[in-house]
Amino acid sequence: MGAKKLLIISGFSVNVKDGSVSRDLKSSSPVGGAKKEILTGVDFEIRKGETVALLGPNGAGKSTIASAIMGNPKFKTKGSIKFYDEKKGVLKEILRLSPDKRARLGIFSSFQNPVEIPGISTTEMLRTTLEEKTGKFVPLDDLREEISDAAKKLGQNVWFSERELNVGFSGGEKKKNEILQMLILKPKLVILDEIDSGLDVDAAKEISKVLAKYQRESGCSYLIISHNMRVLKSLKVDKTVLMKEGKIFAVSDGEMVKKIEKEGFNTVFEQFSGVSRGQNE
Repeated sequence: MGAKKLLIISGFSVNVKDGSVSRDLKSSSPVGGAKKEILTGVDFEIRKGETVALLGPNGAGKSTIASAIMGNPKFKTKGSIKFYDEKKGVLKEILRLSPDKRARLGIFSSFQNPVEIPGISTTEMLRTTLEEKTGKFVPLDDLREEISDAAKKLGQNVWFSERELNVGFSGGEKKKNEILQMLILKPKLVILDEIDSGLDVDAAKEISKVLAKYQRESGCSYLIISHNMRVLKSLKVDKTVLMKEGKIFAVSDGEMVKKIEKEGFNTVFEQFSGVSRGQNE
């Protein structure tokens, strides 16, 4: 038997309203507040320990899926998202759960553009998050020691964790800080949205190694959105979910990543469409 299912998304759709625009999609809702469906009939699953690449051209809806899985309240969602509840040993429907409750179950999402939060440090944020998650007191010295170890793995100065969260950080420093948070919080499903943007080539390679090591040690699963594929270098991609215009275009194996990198999206879309037409004739 294969690994247990960790996340199942089925019949999933996302709407926006009130004239809002999803930056991830080349669409917006009509003026006057009418709803518009921006993701339609999304179906895929992630098993424990898998690395899934979520790929597609700009505006395909990748970041919208990532945000919706975490429960972004600006979206109106339909369908089903089930996540494995380790305490109860069952797949649990999380579509109506708030983002903090999803995080408590073990879902972590990095931001494509990490926000700056004045007045609170990374250390303070992590301590509060861990105490809320576990219900236990977290000694500050123990946490700082753990943060120091994580910072060394990332080649990040540990004092960044004592500064205001992401304030004045470069793009690369913000992305490393996201991975540092992941290492401390130890999630079961890690959603990484363009984590390699803002990183130079060497830094992206190092992050890829850190991700691979964390997966080996923890058995976590990854859902990774990337355009340049550098962050996938040290990871074994098990599945590729290919998106186009707010829909799942195809679900394939990890080799699809190399094919897209070599030939581009348009060629792959044409090849899949040709196969589909041939099967229907």
